Amino acid sequence: MIKETKKQIFVLAAIASIGLSAPGAYAQVKDVVVDGKGEIPYVIDARNVVARSGAGLCWRTGYWSPAAASTAMAGQFPAGCECDADIVAKDKCVAPVAAAKPAPAPAPKPSADKIKLAADTLFDFDKATLKAEGRAKLDELAVKSKQLKLEVILAVGHTDRIGSDAYNQKLSERRAAAVKTYLVSKGVEANRVYTEGKGKKQPVTGTTCNTVKNRKALIECLQPDRRVEVEVIGSK
Repeated sequence: MIKETKKQIFVLAAIASIGLSAPGAYAQVKDVVVDGKGEIPYVIDARNVVARSGAGLCWRTGYWSPAAASTAMAGQFPAGCECDADIVAKDKCVAPVAAAKPAPAPAPKPSADKIKLAADTLFDFDKATLKAEGRAKLDELAVKSKQLKLEVILAVGHTDRIGSDAYNQKLSERRAAAVKTYLVSKGVEANRVYTEGKGKKQPVTGTTCNTVKNRKALIECLQPDRRVEVEVIGSK
């Protein structure tokens, strides 16, 4: 701590020899509390607060120099940042910018695999009981689902156009339900499997079979319409 008598000498020296600091200090008037270490380039009071004129300008001492104004500390920044802002380098008067945090790793992208299983592979014609070939296909699907962070499996049943709308709607729903029941038996969580029946409303054969008259040949021609579409959604 600098003795009071020395502070008084600083005041006299400032008034007689140096005078007021540069006008650039007008911008903001607040107490500037110096650390009290080394040579202080400004007049300070008993609290280590820099004395100011009535206009808010800091009183300089005989020790004042641009270098001293830039090195005598008042907390985090040099005292000159408040008293001689037009002289002290601007980069000395701002807090260092913290290094930017690395961007978080991107979230895993959802994986959606859509598999069409022909109903003739899964079921006999006009049936909703799984065949051996159908169970083998669903075994592969169950294994694949366990390699994902599974979100949902959608099983949508479809039929051909033979029969009434109501009958085919029920048939498509039973086939989708049979797929769910089997997947659950293989360890897939029941609440992850959703089923829906579309009946004969979404054929994929279009007009291809319109000229086929023989029933057996028509059943064969419409085979692509008799399907269950299974979509597995999850992230790897």
